[in-house]
Amino acid sequence: MSDDLQVTDLVTRARDGDQQAWDALVDRHAPLIWSICRRYRLDAADAQDVAQTVWLRLIDQLDKIRDPAAIAGWLATTTRRECCRAMRAARRPQATWPELDAETIPDVQARTAEQELLAAERHAALREALAQLTPRERQLMAVLTADPPVSYAEISARLGIPVGSIGPTRGRCLDKLRRYPAIAALRNAEAHAQAA
Repeated sequence: MSDDLQVTDLVTRARDGDQQAWDALVDRHAPLIWSICRRYRLDAADAQDVAQTVWLRLIDQLDKIRDPAAIAGWLATTTRRECCRAMRAARRPQATWPELDAETIPDVQARTAEQELLAAERHAALREALAQLTPRERQLMAVLTADPPVSYAEISARLGIPVGSIGPTRGRCLDKLRRYPAIAALRNAEAHAQAA
């Protein structure tokens, strides 16, 4: 079962009152919430309050979520908003100079749980969207993204496509990929997160 289908199934079952599905959702996404709280440098008590508030908001909104596969984006956005509220309530300045120690020195190699989860969602959505293209369209997209790049003349010779139709076909393929529901949902969640 694909990751998106699994998340959708968990959300659907949780909506219907399945406690095991709810527990699985919490287990799956709690690291995302904690990583965001840590990024906002909340103390343990505030982070716990934020996490509880986020889960309560999800319970309230569970039946209104349009795309269950994009729940990680919803959780990330809600967590960031709650972290900001917690910081304002505590009257702590948002821009502080943290003390550097072994735990707070940024590691350029490390990726937060949120980044990894979102990257996995993006890859899964792209694989699903590519599977919706025709075999010929998938073949064209594969050749167009080859490294090193392949010239249009070589693509034309390899695939038997006129050079003049490669660009327009590429554009149609990209448009199909952008409109695929899982990709559209991720793009919307990222746009909302950037606006927040």
